[in-house]
Amino acid sequence: MTIDDAKGYLREHWPSIRSRLIEETYQPQSVKIPKPDGGVRKLGVPCVVDRLIQQALRQVLQEQWDPTFSEHSYGFRPGRSAHQAVAQAQCYIAEGFSCVVDLDLERFFDRVNHDSLMARVAARVSDKRVLKLIRAFLNAG
Repeated sequence: MTIDDAKGYLREHWPSIRSRLIEETYQPQSVKIPKPDGGVRKLGVPCVVDRLIQQALRQVLQEQWDPTFSEHSYGFRPGRSAHQAVAQAQCYIAEGFSCVVDLDLERFFDRVNHDSLMARVAARVSDKRVLKLIRAFLNAG
């Protein structure tokens, strides 16, 4: 479904989607994409509706969590970019530091213990519906 198609779809189906979210019965679709020759692609892509819901969650959580993150963190942060990270690394080198660490948590969400992750999220989020929804996204495949 394209974004343009989603507008009409959401006009028609949003009341039902909203009800399922409120009633805690919403089930995200699997992000696994089948290959034409069999198997499943390594990169998963959520459907448009799931991406919309994830974006809404991100906007709310990021607003309260981002200020608590390290000032040295640049990945997937609002107002920060890879170019800024490189510029900051160059400043550190100019100041006399000799090492810069670049981390890429490849396949992190494929490997992270969901119970441990959810315990950390639950320490910051009290709304059980939000916790259940995040867990549903983690388990969607």
